[in-house]
Amino acid sequence: MSAPEVGPLDDRLARTHLVGIGGAGMSGIARILLARGARVSGSDAKDSPTVLALRAQGAEISAGHAGENLDQLDGGPTAVVVSTAIRPDNPELVAARERGITVLRRAEALGALMAGHRVACIAGTHGKTSTTSMLTVALQHCRLDPSFAIGGDLNESGANAHHGSGGAFVAEADESDGSFLVFSPSVAVVTNVEADHLDHHGTVEAYVAVFDEFVGRIEPGGVLIANADDPGSAALADRAAAQGVRVLRYGRAEGADAHLLAHRPTAAGGEAELELNGEKVTVTVAVPGEHMAGNAVAALLAGLELGAPLTGLLEGLAAFGGVRRRFEFKGQAAGVRVYDDYAHHPTEVDAQLRAARPVVGGTGRLVTVFQPHLYSRTKAFCAEFAQALALADEVVVLDVYGAREEPQPGITGELVAENVPLPQGRVHYESSFSHAPKLVAGLVRPGDLVITMGAGDVTMLGPEILSELAGGEDAGR
Repeated sequence: MSAPEVGPLDDRLARTHLVGIGGAGMSGIARILLARGARVSGSDAKDSPTVLALRAQGAEISAGHAGENLDQLDGGPTAVVVSTAIRPDNPELVAARERGITVLRRAEALGALMAGHRVACIAGTHGKTSTTSMLTVALQHCRLDPSFAIGGDLNESGANAHHGSGGAFVAEADESDGSFLVFSPSVAVVTNVEADHLDHHGTVEAYVAVFDEFVGRIEPGGVLIANADDPGSAALADRAAAQGVRVLRYGRAEGADAHLLAHRPTAAGGEAELELNGEKVTVTVAVPGEHMAGNAVAALLAGLELGAPLTGLLEGLAAFGGVRRRFEFKGQAAGVRVYDDYAHHPTEVDAQLRAARPVVGGTGRLVTVFQPHLYSRTKAFCAEFAQALALADEVVVLDVYGAREEPQPGITGELVAENVPLPQGRVHYESSFSHAPKLVAGLVRPGDLVITMGAGDVTMLGPEILSELAGGEDAGR
């Protein structure tokens, strides 16, 4: 893959202020801007390890939001970047509009940074972060040094973004607010299409339609890589092919270009046997679950389209160490292993619990601590969440993490807990976040595997559960 000439930095981004700079997407843009020589300022609600790291790289960052934060850089910003999480009355956004400063959405800024690269965008309801990460690591293993922007931190580097010297730019494409429609990829991956983010899109039909628009953004001569086993992605592929878009399909479905013949769980993860271009290929992945093997196959096809060698891609995928908050091992105490996962949609919860089951082993139990994310999502999918959680042996449901939404009467974690079809005494609703670690520690026994799940602050519970377990271990000595 030859490296195209990356053009000069967009003039609008020469001095960029990012509102909410510590967030996963915004911090990635800041890292790339700094690496490309831009001057960067920003703000966030409070300091964090991410904010401290960006300051060390040269960014000027204030804690808290105020209009005067736009004055941190001499001459003021040439652009202010915001995400959809920033409210219209945010004082920095208001000040930017009053001063006539260009305001860009996060995706628009990222799109400007892609100029001059061959772009691969990974989209889908589930699996975007893992697939984007797998492709990035595989390309790095091939010494192609891609630029990348991912919604999670790679375990290998601890980074979520990088300005590379190679000609490829790999990006996670977020459909939640339709902002991925500013991208024009030459390689587009759609892992699946399933109803979600109806708080923004309104209807399932509107949500599906935005993926068709995304496919319409593929550059002439580009390719759509689609999951043939997912009804939504398969239907999208058929519509795209009818419009003349080149399509590659992967999965167990007959006729798939990358035909999955078998998946075998292993102690370290799994192996997928493929038929690819008439040859048998083994894809080894160090993370559990057939869904993760499918993500790896999608990444393999994308890497081949970007010109990387098959052998190098396979070696890179085998070396992939995972993404933070995707079945991330947090530690072990009192014979109990604790993991953390970002699953926040019923399909994701189902897939991850199925993947975790073989990892438990022996006579241990699978214990899930689930935090529903968004009142609208909890209301829409409470029955589906309950059914998925029944794959665990013991379930603790926390209250809803509202994020950007206001509470809705009657919509709590109890709505999920009371519908989980497990025997009485094996499902627990805990409305007090601070009481959860002690509750979990009291439920588990040696050999059990605990997963904390959700897109909110449930990720903080892993270390606290381990601390409770370690305390009990010490007390018993």
